[in-house]
Amino acid sequence: MWRVELSGTPAVVKQLIDGPGGAERYAREVAALTLASRVDPPVAPRLLGTDPDQRVLVLEYLDHQRPREDWVVAYAEALARLHASTGVEDTGVLPAWSGGPTRNDVDSFLRLAHALGVAAPRGVRAELDDLVSRLARSPGSALLHGDPCPGNDLHTSSGVRFVDFEQAALGDGLTELAYLRIGFPTCWCVTAPPRPLLKEAEVAYRAAWRQQTGRDVPDDLTDACAGWLLRGDALVERAKRETLDHLARIARRDWRWGTATARQRLTHRLGIVSQMTAHGGELEELGQLAAAMRENLLTRWPSLQPLPTRRQ
Repeated sequence: MWRVELSGTPAVVKQLIDGPGGAERYAREVAALTLASRVDPPVAPRLLGTDPDQRVLVLEYLDHQRPREDWVVAYAEALARLHASTGVEDTGVLPAWSGGPTRNDVDSFLRLAHALGVAAPRGVRAELDDLVSRLARSPGSALLHGDPCPGNDLHTSSGVRFVDFEQAALGDGLTELAYLRIGFPTCWCVTAPPRPLLKEAEVAYRAAWRQQTGRDVPDDLTDACAGWLLRGDALVERAKRETLDHLARIARRDWRWGTATARQRLTHRLGIVSQMTAHGGELEELGQLAAAMRENLLTRWPSLQPLPTRRQ
């Protein structure tokens, strides 16, 4: 990436170099930026020019400011407006989101419970198989960023703008709204906002979505959060995904990625899902298992700390 001046106006030149999936990542970013340009006030930098042969984009330069303590509120509001920029008429412009859990993830999660010595309730596999099926069928044509992490959001004087759309897709916006509760699962900078801020941010998201679409967001984030709990690949950086059963490793060793360790991340996710399922529902037995696994982790490794509450 380069910062340049075009007739005295600052801009950013970004080139996607050769590498796995380079052409697809470039095409996704161009398509996503084009779709996001419909939103006013903007939620992404303006796309000023492209050179597909060289995989070059020329983008509006944005002056990033230090995020406020309550940054998640503006973040969530902008995320909703980004999601609302597309509809069913845009089907096919970007790939459908495909990052949900599979039955292999279910197997890995239950193997981890066994390795920890935690007995799985009799009906939990059926619950998890049904969860995988529900998430696979989940309707949605929202413009998903694909990696909406702290650092891919620029806080400017005119609002939050998202950058780096190389993994953009169309899908269910709840998948990314759940980031706030479950602890930014694809991100090195994992953060668990304090409960009052989390509530305010989710309210801001729902209000912005309603204003843009005239529809309400479903209240229940349980499936979306449980889906992230099952994803072992959401414990490691992208280069290490789809290589190993990362959940299985948790019982043997811990490792740090960014601002937290794998066990810290998993303990947080287990706690969130157990809280969300405490009053019954379709994932009641998963909630019981999650609570028992969390207690086991904290007993085995009592020095485990909660996730950071402040953005790094």
